[in-house]
This record gives sequence, C-alpha cells and structure tokens, in this order.
Amino acid sequence: MVNVFSAVKDLARLREITRVLVRHGFGEIVTRAGWSGPPRSRSRSGEAGEASSRARRDSEPPPSSSSPPPLGTLTPEELATGEEARQKTSTAERIRLVLQDLGPSFIKLGQIASTRGDVLPADVIAELKKLQDDVPPVPWAEIQKAVEASLGEKLEEVYVSFDERPLATASIGQVHRAVLQTPEGKKDVVVKVQRPNVGEIVLRDVELLHVMAQAVERTIPEAKLYNPTGLVQQFDRSITSELNFLVEAENGERFAKNFEGNEKVRFPKAYRQASSKHVLTLEFFDGMKVDKAVAAGVDGKLIAKNSVGIVIKMVFEDGFFHADPHPGNIIILTPPRRGAVVGLIDLGMVGRLSPELRDRTIDLMIGAVRKDAYAVADALYAIGRPTRKVDMRDYRSDVALLAEKYVGRPLREIDLGAMIRDLVQGAMKYGIEIPPDFMMVGKSLMTIEQIGKSLDPDLDVLHEAEPYFVDLMKKRYSPERLGNELWRGIDQLSRAGFDVPIQLREVLDDVRMGRLEIRTKDPQAAISLDRLGRRVFSGLAVLGLLASGATLLRDEDHPTLGVILLVIAGLVWIGHGLSDARRFRRRKTK
Repeated sequence: MVNVFSAVKDLARLREITRVLVRHGFGEIVTRAGWSGPPRSRSRSGEAGEASSRARRDSEPPPSSSSPPPLGTLTPEELATGEEARQKTSTAERIRLVLQDLGPSFIKLGQIASTRGDVLPADVIAELKKLQDDVPPVPWAEIQKAVEASLGEKLEEVYVSFDERPLATASIGQVHRAVLQTPEGKKDVVVKVQRPNVGEIVLRDVELLHVMAQAVERTIPEAKLYNPTGLVQQFDRSITSELNFLVEAENGERFAKNFEGNEKVRFPKAYRQASSKHVLTLEFFDGMKVDKAVAAGVDGKLIAKNSVGIVIKMVFEDGFFHADPHPGNIIILTPPRRGAVVGLIDLGMVGRLSPELRDRTIDLMIGAVRKDAYAVADALYAIGRPTRKVDMRDYRSDVALLAEKYVGRPLREIDLGAMIRDLVQGAMKYGIEIPPDFMMVGKSLMTIEQIGKSLDPDLDVLHEAEPYFVDLMKKRYSPERLGNELWRGIDQLSRAGFDVPIQLREVLDDVRMGRLEIRTKDPQAAISLDRLGRRVFSGLAVLGLLASGATLLRDEDHPTLGVILLVIAGLVWIGHGLSDARRFRRRKTK
C-alpha cells in the first residue's frame, strides 16, 4: 500500500513537479488538482478573478486525504510563461518536456507509457518514444564505493582489473568494463552498477506519482480516459523489477534456456559470484551495432529475418519476451563471413503472456494471415476485458472494417504497428480494456518490424511469422495437448463431484440451524429510499400545516393566520408533486 504521509513529506520535490508542470503550460491541472492556491494578482481587477476562483473552489468537493497539500500560490509570471509555452508548443511535446525535466524516474515512466497505445493518442506516443536517458556519469570514487559496499569485498579482490571510464550511462545504472577471474580463466565482462541512492529517489517519486494520479482522477474526471493510476501501477511494477539487478540475471538465464541449441541468438551470461541487487557482472559481447555490422558486410536481410524469428518465438512459443528490443539492445556478434548471430542485452524489462492470452494472440495473428476480419474481431474481444455491455454486431462490423484495411492487402504492404494500434483503438471504443502485456507484445513486434524493414524494405513480418503460427497450431491441436486438456477437464469435474455434496450438506445445515442468509443488492434501493424520505418529510410538513391551519381557523382571534397556513400546506404539496415529477422525467431520459 502506498504510504501517503511519506509521499507528501517531501514537499520540495512535489513543489518542483508542480513548477515544471506550470512552466510547460499545465497550470490548469495544478490548480484543479489542488496543488496550488489561486494565482496572485497585483491589480484590483485581479481581486475579482481571485474571488471567482475562491467561489469556484468552494463549490468543488473538499480535497481527500490522498491529495497533496497546496504548495503555494502561482505568480502571474509563471502563468504567463506557461501560457506562452502552451501556445507555441503542441501538447504532446510539452508532455515529453515535462518528463524530461523531472529526471530519471519520469523518463522511465514516459518510456513505459509509450507502450500504451490503447490509452494514449498517437502523437503523444510518438513524442514519448523520443525520451532518452541523458545523465552525467557518476564519479569513479562513488562507483567504487557502491560496488564494494554491495559485494562486501574490495574491488581488487573480485576483479582482476576494472576500467574507471564508464562504457555507458543510464538513469538507473552505469556500465564499466572489467576482467573477472573465473574457474575457466580470465573473462572480459561488463559491470552494471546502480547509481547511488537511485532506488530511494525512484521509490519516493513512485509514491508521489501514486498520490498525484489519484488526485488527478478525482478532480479532473476527463483524465480517467487515460487511466493515470493504471499507468503508474504498471510503472511501479516495472521499475521495482529493474531496481533489482538479480531479476535481470534470472531473465537472462531463462532466455538462454528457452533458446538452448539455437545458434542464431545469444544472451549475456551473468556471473553470480560478482553480482548482487545493485551490481551485475555480465559476459562482454564483442560485436557491432546493427548499422555498423551492415556497413561491415553482414547481410542485413539475414539479420532482419533472424530477429523477427527470435521475437516471434519469444512471444508466441515461450510467452516470455524482451519488452524493448530497440537497435541499442541488439549486438551482432559474428564476423561478416560467418553470418549474423544476434546478441540481446538489457534484459531488465520483459513481458509475459499466459498460455490463454498467448492462444488468443495467436488467433489474432492467424486471422490476419488468413485475411479473416471476423476472426480478428473475435480474437481481440477474447484478449480484452469488456468494462460494459458490448453490442457484438456493431463491434464485429467496426473492427472488421478496420481490419480490412490491412488483411486484404499484400503482406509486404501491411504496417503491423498501425494495424495493432487501429485494432486496439477500435476495441477501446466499445469499452474493451486491453491487457498491458498485450500492448508490450505490440510494442516488441512494432520495434522489430521497424528494424527489419530498415534492413530489408521487402520484409514481410507476417509471412516470416506464418511458419511459426502453423507449427504452434499443430502443437495446440496435437493429440498430446488435447489429451492433457481432456484429462484436466475430467480432473476438475471429478473434484467438483467430490466438493458439491459437502457444500450442499453445509447449506442444509445452515438452513436447519437458522444461519442461512440470502443477500441481494437492488441498484434502485438508494433512489427509492431517497424518494420515500422526501415523501415522508413532505407529508409530515403538509400534515402539520393543515392541523395548525384548521385549529387557527376555528379560533376567532387568528382566522387569517389559519388561512395562510392552509395555503402554504397546499403550495408545499403542489411543489413536492412537481419536483417529484421532474426528477422522474430526468431519470427516465437517462
């Protein structure tokens, strides 16, 4: 559970976040979410604006306990700067600039959000993909201290040599080359070192993000369309895994096991004796980036074909895949004359598909390969989770219409990324929520497709994938799998046959002992109780007025007052009837 008090304790960081938002033209969000007081004004005309703001604020619901406290008042200069940025720069670009200015945690959030084409517009996704880690290196003395503290030994006791110059820097860690003494001899390795205190900083930012997302959804109803709390929860899970380097080591071992015997791909071996949660020692891959390998004579078409096959196997056969296979994470290991062995690095961010979701995703891709638009619509429905009642006839027609733009064209002309994006947006229109893991599949396929087509413009991703799908379909309907599923069904049925009599006896015992309770929920109960309460109140008021009026009317001293009370009773009764009728019509129109 998020500790709200520890999240709002760091007011300086929250104040920094709000200032950055205002500077880039998002002052309205800051004000509506209650993170700032009304803007100061130096003129009398500004007093009216302040009074208006105060009145509007008074009419809004009070802030919940999960909302951060106001952090001061916005100055006219800050608002003017933000307004200028809003007019000159697109919303998508300003979102990217906000995340960029707020540092590593928010850059990571943006990189993860770039996979959510199901909730974010295409222009925002395009801008978020531009986010890159651009951080200065950590001084060598701090790196040495961090390594020794994490491993519990002196640097020279663990490594034969350690290069003080960083090979690469990123928001979470910094990479150095080294030489490690192993039972097999000296090995060239790379050492990934977590930046000092980055875990504490990231966790603090995550807590703040949870609180801010809840406040935004509560105070800005239209923001729920983009599911900010869902995005933060996904970011929380992902960043928590990335902060533990041993998870990356385990991912590498699992990938190596899945591709055992496959000479087309390699994953760096983790040396556990020199690794911990904050330090990861990996095998050094001596190779070239994709563009340099092609320039050196490696067959680009072969790289493209192998890469597509690797990702397809990861996703559809293993259900465990690299979530970010961009060119920076691909190294070509083999010299040009021997072919193209793909080395995949940076295995911290991975995706997983359950067997059921994997089958549904295969159905979707096979429907696209077979040019069956209705099969694509049905598979997408099975992948998602409907959040409201779906008109299946309209849904299938709309999704089929979208799919026909792609499935009726030659495979080489199909833009796989655009197809997935359009289909997901079509499903969203009908309130079908797509799982984040499926969106990560979409991102991986789109990324590898872009790399492949840059190397081979005639690459047909679906055509390359077709043999894999045919093989997977054979396995799905193989006698062995059908037999296993049949046995599982019989086992569940026999278990139910054993459990039902016991559960039935418990119900009968409750009936005999008078403990049985049946609870139902009536959605109209609150409305009915409200209507009944209004009628009882109005009835008592009218009855009291009638009794008082009749009593005074018989009194010779106050006949006029009696008439007035009787008139008021009549007006109350008429008013109640008209009000009740108006509420009934309003509910009927809804």
